[in-house]
Amino acid sequence: MSIFTGAGVALITPMHEDGSINYPEMERIVNDQIAGGTDAIIICGTTGEAATMTIEEHVETIRACVEMTKKRVPVVAGTGSNCTRTAIELSKDAQNAGADGLLVVSPYYNKATQNGLKKHFTEVAKNVDLPIVLYNIKGRTGVNIEPKTIADLVHDVDNIVAVKEASGDISQVAEILYRCQGDVDVYSGNDDQIVPIVALGGKGVISVLSHVAPKDTHDMVMKLIEGDVKGAYELQLKYIPLIKALFSEVNPIPVKAAMNMMGYQTGSLRMPLTEMEDAHKEVLRQAMKDVGIKVTD
Repeated sequence: MSIFTGAGVALITPMHEDGSINYPEMERIVNDQIAGGTDAIIICGTTGEAATMTIEEHVETIRACVEMTKKRVPVVAGTGSNCTRTAIELSKDAQNAGADGLLVVSPYYNKATQNGLKKHFTEVAKNVDLPIVLYNIKGRTGVNIEPKTIADLVHDVDNIVAVKEASGDISQVAEILYRCQGDVDVYSGNDDQIVPIVALGGKGVISVLSHVAPKDTHDMVMKLIEGDVKGAYELQLKYIPLIKALFSEVNPIPVKAAMNMMGYQTGSLRMPLTEMEDAHKEVLRQAMKDVGIKVTD
């Protein structure tokens, strides 16, 4: 029940200067991503600033992305919340809007137990028919989804089929794959760990880097899957300085700055996020130039 193999872009949400969502520019970015080789669009995730969207904006952005994509690649909608009822309603709305899958982050701030996580994800899953990607990112949520918990969910709930692993712990990724015995698709949540995770048996990445290098991010995954180990790790290492620059401030601050440097109109960030510091911006600009990305001076 794989949703996609390769590189899915964790899409930014471009804004007008007044903070409203710039749908024409979003369509331009979606089209460029698909033309560049991106394998899926992940909408309304962390990178998409979903945390500062109203429910109405969240649902409309998912619906708009589905319409823009026109079934050329899968659309995976972020529908997680620290409130189980809200996550259920968002998930239903995303299904009605035409999403192909859901990305559901573990509840943040509440700091649920592992049993609480199981109940939360199970309740969300049983209210929709779409395949679900669990999103494990302790650095933002305060709680790790343990490998045993992931394995229990994958084996007990038919439509929980994947995990976006952003713990940064390669040993944990290995344990997830061992415990699930081929029944889960693992996507790297960190662009600097694409090759190690795919080498362990992962399906690909949900990527920030794809915004600025969609073809190479796709190729990094597919080269390894197809047996070109050298080609894959050379791409991984080539982009390490740029990946570091893209996370020199809180995501999505740097990637929005990078997209503006490439000529896109991504607009402002919603508070409490602020514009990138000039010193970090110069490092980012140089890192982009060093890998051959055309940027404005």
